[in-house]
Amino acid sequence: MPPTAWDIQNRLTAILNSARYSGQVYVDVESGKLCEEVGGHPLANQQKRICCDVMIRMMRAGDTVVKESGGDQDVIVRYNLRAIDVKQPKN
Repeated sequence: MPPTAWDIQNRLTAILNSARYSGQVYVDVESGKLCEEVGGHPLANQQKRICCDVMIRMMRAGDTVVKESGGDQDVIVRYNLRAIDVKQPKN
């Protein structure tokens, strides 16, 4: 059974949490490798498309797309693991 978007999201969350707890400032995640890690076939276009969609959807302010290949549906995203400083309004 091919991995679902939920499987991919859970694995990506685990990767991000592991990197954050190990003190990394950022982590680069490649869609093909992520797809393989969850049991998908890296050459299956539908699986790669789902993986890319999940990765892009999980981006936050400060994250960047390092590489994007439209034809192959391959993407590398750099997730910034530093907490974004949100200033509280002064009363």
